[in-house]
Order: sequence, then C-alpha cells, then structure tokens
Amino acid sequence: MRSCGAYSAKIPNVKPQLCETAQLRDMQARSVLGRPIWGRDVAPEEARLRVLVLGGIHGDEMSSSSLVFHWIAMAQHLPTDNVLPIHWRFIPTLNPDGMFARPAKRVNASGVDLNRNFPTPNWARDARVYWESRTRRDPRRWPGTKPLSEPESRFLLEQMDSFKPNLIVSVHAPFGVLDFDGPTVPPNKIGRLYLDQVGIYPGSLGNYGGIHKGVPVVTIELPSASRTPMDSEMRQMWADLLRWTSDRLGPGISTASRTLPN
Repeated sequence: MRSCGAYSAKIPNVKPQLCETAQLRDMQARSVLGRPIWGRDVAPEEARLRVLVLGGIHGDEMSSSSLVFHWIAMAQHLPTDNVLPIHWRFIPTLNPDGMFARPAKRVNASGVDLNRNFPTPNWARDARVYWESRTRRDPRRWPGTKPLSEPESRFLLEQMDSFKPNLIVSVHAPFGVLDFDGPTVPPNKIGRLYLDQVGIYPGSLGNYGGIHKGVPVVTIELPSASRTPMDSEMRQMWADLLRWTSDRLGPGISTASRTLPN
C-alpha cells in the first residue's frame, strides 16, 4: 500500500511492516479531500457470519486505527478448527482527513462529526437541538447540515447496505469503556473494558445501526487516544470478541439469514 509510510508515521504502534502485511485495498471511496479509504477482507470460504470493524471515525482517536491494524494481523492467523468461520471486513481509518490534519482532529475536512451524521429517525428534528443544548455548540460535535452530508458517512452506509454485517464493531477512544446498542445480550467486558451503556445520540452509528436497523453495534472506547493497549491486552480483547461473537451470534446462522432489514 503506497500510503503505509504516512500511516505508520501517524498511527501509534503501527510499523510499516504491520501496515504492509495488512494488504489493504482501495475501497473505491474518497474523503472530502480525496484521500482513499482503505479496507481489508479476511474471509474463509465457508463463512456465513459477517462482521464489520471500524477505526478512525474520529481522526484524533488514532489508537482506534492502530487496534484495527493489529486485529487484521490476528484475523489472518486464526486457527481453522473450533473457530466460527467469519467474514471480517476491516476499515482502519474512516476519517483520513481528520487523522492527517495538523494537529489531528475529531471531525472530517468539512468540520462534521461523522458519528453524528447518520440518518437516525427524526435527525432533522433532534440533531441540531442536541448539538445546541447538550454540547453547547461544540464544533467538535457538529452533526452537519443534513444526514449523510459527508462522503465518509455515505460510504459507511453503502458498506452496511452491501456487506450486510451481522455485527458492527466500532473502535473509539479515550473513555475506557465498552458500549453496546441493538439486539442480543451485550458482552459484559472485552479485555479490561467493562460494559457501561452510555445512551444514544442523534445521528450516531450505534443509534442508526443498533437501534434503527437492528444490527448489534459493539463500541469499544480505548483508554487513550494516542497510545494503544499492550500487545497482550489487544490479543485478549480479540479473543473476548471472538468468544462473544461465537456464543451470541453463531447459533442460528445455519437456519436463518441475519441481514439488515430493508
């Protein structure tokens, strides 16, 4: 990947070799400033469960992108026996413009918080009111002028419609908790992060995917935006995610197609 040098220089704990071995491909989507959005599929032929893993929705949460790179490496070396076959799709950095800004910033190049830009019910009624009253017009949380106003959020919606994930894992920082939206029983913990459901927001991915579309959304809030957990902790988080996914989403996939509703 031609951008590995730039990504490795910007993202903590991602050496060029880790980036190169991820074998990312151009997802044929562009940011506001024309940067490509990269992704990687890891899929055994017999996989029927689909999981979408996202990092870097907020550009200044660079540890989230790093974790996704490390998880790509782990997904490529899963044992073939006694493991639920999953089609993984990884998007390490949804907001490259925010990440490569100097300094890095939460919002995209249009100044929009992508995690407030999804078309949740009553977005037009609620999003601006929430921004004005609850965030006191915080520019870091500006939801935009309309839902899906940004190419990055439109790309993610297209991924949800075409890939039809049974689970979305969205990695953020720096609150050090585990959040969950949608059906099924949430995980109690992943690694050292314990479940603390913080509620939903107008235009958020958890609200749109988990509540409105009925696709479970696991939101991982790492403790630091600039430092990744230790390697052993990242491996434990991966193992916990695999175990919960197998236990909660694995049963029934042979008899029912768990897809996004129309």
